[in-house]
Amino acid sequence: MINRELIRTKVIQLGYAYYHNGQTDPDKAEKELLLSLSKAYELYNFLLALIIAITKEERLRVEIAANRAKREHKEEPSARFAFNKFALQLEENLQLSQFLTQYGLTWDDDIDIVRRLCDMIESSKPYQDFMQSDDDSYDAHRAVWRKLYRIAILDNSDIDTVLEEKSIYWNDDKAVIDTFVMKTINRFDPENGEEQQLLTDYDSEEDRSFACKLLRSSLTHAEEYQSYMSDASRNWDFSRLAAMDVVIMQTAIAEMLNIPNIPVNVTINEYVELAKNYSTPKSASYINGMLDAIGRELKASGKMIKPMK
Repeated sequence: MINRELIRTKVIQLGYAYYHNGQTDPDKAEKELLLSLSKAYELYNFLLALIIAITKEERLRVEIAANRAKREHKEEPSARFAFNKFALQLEENLQLSQFLTQYGLTWDDDIDIVRRLCDMIESSKPYQDFMQSDDDSYDAHRAVWRKLYRIAILDNSDIDTVLEEKSIYWNDDKAVIDTFVMKTINRFDPENGEEQQLLTDYDSEEDRSFACKLLRSSLTHAEEYQSYMSDASRNWDFSRLAAMDVVIMQTAIAEMLNIPNIPVNVTINEYVELAKNYSTPKSASYINGMLDAIGRELKASGKMIKPMK
């Protein structure tokens, strides 16, 4: 789950904090990076737990409504969504249950937001269409949760507030982690039952090594990499560059020089995308040109052995 996109994001965020605060200790920075990445995996599990919390609240609502209907001799409410097949499989998942217990992750203290989410879901078109549908297949039950996650949990400021209060590491993680939750929903197979595998923390040990090497290289060789930027800027006053632009390019250069299996054009494209999200509107095009020029100079001087397209 902790892929290279997330790692790059974390490295530039941490690099910016160190750049801004004048810190230089790579050992301390590496510990902070690994902790931040582990917290991202906690958030992944916590957001999966939100689906379970909503389902439990819906079951409680159905139970209360059913008891009322019996007293008043009315038709009992449908429990179709409260016993959604995908959500029940997720609730029974052994891997998730073990993780949530181990780290004490629960939505019990945030029942108000769970209830507001239930209200939002019940008034939504996907929910109403699902409740009226005759399709009782697992695919239909899973599909409604894909739709509901998008409309109720993505870009939800109330959830963002809760997450910010629980962990400072979750402030900027949710948008990326949401994509992993959606991927997990898509991967669920009823035949796997409670043993359905969730995403692992690191896809491979190589990715963990990538994270540490990228951070250490960008910090310990900061002056060297910034000299390449200064040379490439030519008529531009290097000192006027936004601090985030410096960190982004510094990290990109570290990747060019120290990660041999990633093509230079892939590196440039990845950091240009990061510039669009984390720096000024004009930064992306400027960084693209700068990194291309720096890459070609590093190749021409023999400091970089990877090819340039």
